[in-house]
Amino acid sequence: MKSAKPYIEENKQRFIDELIDLLKIPSISADSAYNEDVKNAAQVVKEQLEKAGCDSVEICETPGHPIVYGEKMIDPKLPTILVYGHYDVQPPDPLDLWNSPPFDPIIKKTELHPEGAIFARGSCDDKGQMYMHVKAMEYMTKTNQLPCNVKFMIEGEEEVGSVNLANFVKNNHAKLKNDVILISDTGMIAKDVPSITTGLRGLSYVEVEVTGPNRDLHSGLYGGAVANPINIISKMIASLHDENNHISIPGFYDKVEVLTEAERAEMAKAPFNLEAYQKSIGINSVSGEKGYTTNERNSIRPTLDVNGIWGGYTGEGAKTVIPSQAFAKISMRLVPHQDWEEITQLFKKHFESIAPAGVTVKVRPHHGGQGYVTPIDGIGYQAASKAYFDSFGKTPIPQRGGGSIPIVSLFEQELQSKTILMGFGFDSDAIHSPNEHFGLWNYFKGIETIPLFYKYFTELSK
Repeated sequence: MKSAKPYIEENKQRFIDELIDLLKIPSISADSAYNEDVKNAAQVVKEQLEKAGCDSVEICETPGHPIVYGEKMIDPKLPTILVYGHYDVQPPDPLDLWNSPPFDPIIKKTELHPEGAIFARGSCDDKGQMYMHVKAMEYMTKTNQLPCNVKFMIEGEEEVGSVNLANFVKNNHAKLKNDVILISDTGMIAKDVPSITTGLRGLSYVEVEVTGPNRDLHSGLYGGAVANPINIISKMIASLHDENNHISIPGFYDKVEVLTEAERAEMAKAPFNLEAYQKSIGINSVSGEKGYTTNERNSIRPTLDVNGIWGGYTGEGAKTVIPSQAFAKISMRLVPHQDWEEITQLFKKHFESIAPAGVTVKVRPHHGGQGYVTPIDGIGYQAASKAYFDSFGKTPIPQRGGGSIPIVSLFEQELQSKTILMGFGFDSDAIHSPNEHFGLWNYFKGIETIPLFYKYFTELSK
């Protein structure tokens, strides 16, 4: 296969402009006010897959947001690669922390991205990385170098738990039949340190509600005599970790996979600069479970974090009340063998049990998914490793990731195929945060590397 570099150089500005047009669409799946925008994004993805060379593309409606499915089958005897991605994005809040409007993409140079980076919600997660596959497909079809069959499944609900994708997968085994699943929704260590994500953490996401009096009360008349739901929920949440930052929910660690010292030693070989890590996010010290390094805490160990907490009066000025209710959103990142539904029930039972007299507690599960580990001795990983070596000139490092793509474990269960995670973002790209961005170098490097995976996977499948 010829290098994609000349084709990329020839079409560089168009590739940027097309991605910017997609990033302008506020396809926020969590907010029903943006349902039409989500549909518009699906339509753009459909049109671009058609232009890239897919013979058949359709928008598959679901009870929620649509799934875009496309394919190009050149020979049933050849391997089939299924590309998964998502076109929905996280809400951009808090808006006042963005340096430029989240849906008005702008290219700026940074220390890590001297060639420039696109700042916009969804630039890295996952529109930019998903669109690399569309452009890689275009390159292979336009230059008559597509070596195997390809299918695309691009959804609009990843950021809300892929609620309807599970049923779509279960009901479309024949349509989605493949030899390997390829995803770019992860990252790599650095420009000069390519890496392949070999594991993802699972997820359990819940919302908790603590209710005290039947209405907001005057804090002078009732203060000190009535349980304050905000005070209570704060104490309950604080009790979920002990002095060693160990999660205190009974049974939480029963099925946690414990890596051997040899495995941890291999992980430690990945380059990591603690000072640079702290500087990049503006902190002067790290925190986490005692006995583990920073890289271990955010990949091979489970976590529990409060994602949002609210109640009472939060407007301008003062209002002296004891609130009737307090709320929090809590996510737990899980490691292999922890079942997300079991963990959700353990959390619910424990949180309800520690509620003091004077309040009632409700726990509402939102969504979740299992963790996933991909083997490094299979032809999928070997093909990815060869592709990175050709593109970067270095053998990539296998690396466990801290994030979650809940649907991946279901893919293996339902479709009986492994997933390869070829991510090209950086940890510093601020996904899910204000000022999310994706480097142009990373974008083009992905387009350059992905076709090589097709080449080597086809060759190794013979």
